[in-house]
Amino acid sequence: MGRTLALPSFVATLVSTWYGGVLGVGEYSYRYGISNWLVFGVPYYIGALIFALWFARKARRSAFYTVPDQLGHAYGRPAALLGAGIIQVLSSPAPYVLMVGVLVQMIFGWPLALAVIAGTFVSTAYSFRGGMRSVVNADNVQFVLMYLGFMVALPLLALRFGGFAFLRAHVPTSHFVWHGGNSPQYIFVWYFIALQTLVEPAFYQRCFAAKDEKTAQRGVLISIAFWILFDFLTTFTGIYARALLPALSNPAASYPALAVRFLPPVVQGLFYLGLLATVMSTVDGYTFIGGVNFGRDLVWRWRGEADESRVNRYVEIGFVATALVAIALALFFRSAVDLWHDVGSVGVPALLLPLASSYHPRWRMSPGAAAWCIAASGATALVWLLSRYRPGADGHYFLSLEPIYAGLLVSLLFFAVDRVWRRRDTVASEGQHPAF
Repeated sequence: MGRTLALPSFVATLVSTWYGGVLGVGEYSYRYGISNWLVFGVPYYIGALIFALWFARKARRSAFYTVPDQLGHAYGRPAALLGAGIIQVLSSPAPYVLMVGVLVQMIFGWPLALAVIAGTFVSTAYSFRGGMRSVVNADNVQFVLMYLGFMVALPLLALRFGGFAFLRAHVPTSHFVWHGGNSPQYIFVWYFIALQTLVEPAFYQRCFAAKDEKTAQRGVLISIAFWILFDFLTTFTGIYARALLPALSNPAASYPALAVRFLPPVVQGLFYLGLLATVMSTVDGYTFIGGVNFGRDLVWRWRGEADESRVNRYVEIGFVATALVAIALALFFRSAVDLWHDVGSVGVPALLLPLASSYHPRWRMSPGAAAWCIAASGATALVWLLSRYRPGADGHYFLSLEPIYAGLLVSLLFFAVDRVWRRRDTVASEGQHPAF
């Protein structure tokens, strides 16, 4: 975009792109009430706040195009390629492709596979040629629709059935307890998964495109306020669904079912538009990120071409490949929450320390250590993730330890060893004994 992204569009595109899991939020709110805010809200606000305060200005100042550009600048080509591979996984729109498909299926009654394919095509076709400018223009419209749908529906439900007292009387008491009946360990792991915000390509891409450093930082801070508002709307709408439809067989369909049963036709249409806009804005954003990452940061960087004349062609191929892989993953997993958990558990430990330290020369890792850190921590988390499928595991991870913790421990080990090794080299080069 020529680095001309202004503050209003920055906020609209970041808010709508980052908030796409609306059916997953509806399911969690239906099952566990306000705990949704503690699991899928607060951890990400904290991550976004850290990003705004420590990374937004630095990202814009770097004048790069992508996260692998930053990794390549700090650590060289191997780390950049490994990082691009991780980002290809992180930026997969699979969870949101699944949600678009579910919504299309509910509206038209099509088979899920056909609904997923059609929804993905409609959500991405307009950005195939238009690039990020098309994505931002669409996000500006979708931002308005996603808020309009919920801001009309929730007050109508409150006026018709009653407010807080009605909800307290018609949902389990655990719905107004911070943990929602879940174990603290389960909730705590999401605070680590939310560190994905610090390596999130959607954040960096918008900061790279912002017109200046102030726009990048303020844009993220303002976006947090909008996410808080939207979480309020979606959480309490989900609790109304539980109160009014207590025997719903598929909680992931709580929002559409609520609209069909209890909203008047015009409001029902606005609400469906809001749901579709929320998910479609994320599908197009992440498909675009995946296409750029595949074309520029994997293919072009791997081929080592001197100029970027073929990058757009590679990106178009990557765009299609990203969409096809997302469709396959969506039809295989059938659970957006599982996809969020698994992707974040592998991507966060692989990129967090190498990328965070890359902006500070004092803390920057050596090129070899950074590359090995990305590879080893990501591989460890992946192996740990797959350990639940080993014979006799019964769905439990090795040592009953979440994969993200295993990956982060390996990442910290590489970082610590690299710091000690570099300190010894520095001391030796100055002619001093390591003891001093």
